[in-house]
Amino acid sequence: MDIPQYIDYSLLKATSSERDVINLCHEAKLNNFYAICINTTYVALAKQLLENTDIKVSAVVGFPLGAMSTAAKVFEAKKAIEDGADEIEMVMNLGYLKSKNYVSVLKDIVDVKIAIKNTPLKLILEISELNKNEIIKACNICLDAKVDVIKTSSGFSKGGATLTATKIIKKTIKDRAQIMVSGGIDDFDTAIKYLEAGADRIETSININNIKTPNNSLQNRNVKVYRKYLEAAQKESILETNAISYNG
Repeated sequence: MDIPQYIDYSLLKATSSERDVINLCHEAKLNNFYAICINTTYVALAKQLLENTDIKVSAVVGFPLGAMSTAAKVFEAKKAIEDGADEIEMVMNLGYLKSKNYVSVLKDIVDVKIAIKNTPLKLILEISELNKNEIIKACNICLDAKVDVIKTSSGFSKGGATLTATKIIKKTIKDRAQIMVSGGIDDFDTAIKYLEAGADRIETSININNIKTPNNSLQNRNVKVYRKYLEAAQKESILETNAISYNG
């Protein structure tokens, strides 16, 4: 498994400097990550730094609360694309969702989706603020809005991704959209667990590609399983041989 191609390497702190963005892009290139995720103010800089690479620039809008007006989200998204963003990532309006004003939740997303045209849209649910039924409802609204990627968390709330929520999202959306997990994915082994649970992409601010150990890789797990299978097969073969000898 080529883990770097599942990773969006993020830098979303309010205090992030230009030097931080330069370092982020440098690491992304060294590790061949799928994308970086940054605030819109640095999109133009990042696009220049990643020129002649396949690394995507993902920009967050209405971040991290999702409570600003739809018009503000639309403006920010369109400006980010003008500056070179390849993907747009927005936060769902949780106030609307909690109010069961589902029409407004849908309109908020659809207006941004229409504004950015064919640019992929990632939608953050903020699962730590939602119960199971709300997660399911939010996912169904995302599907109605033709969202490309449903993301678990912003990283700025009281909790991040969970395996339980990831499985709920996967069961709800099946293969009609991708799943991105974020928040608490701090090591290689944890990333593998989420991918096995149904996630398609990982967003992390930690370079987990540099802190993996051989025993943590999916490949080595499979090797262990295969060895156990061989051992069991060999034992069975020995028993069969002994049985034939005994009966003979």
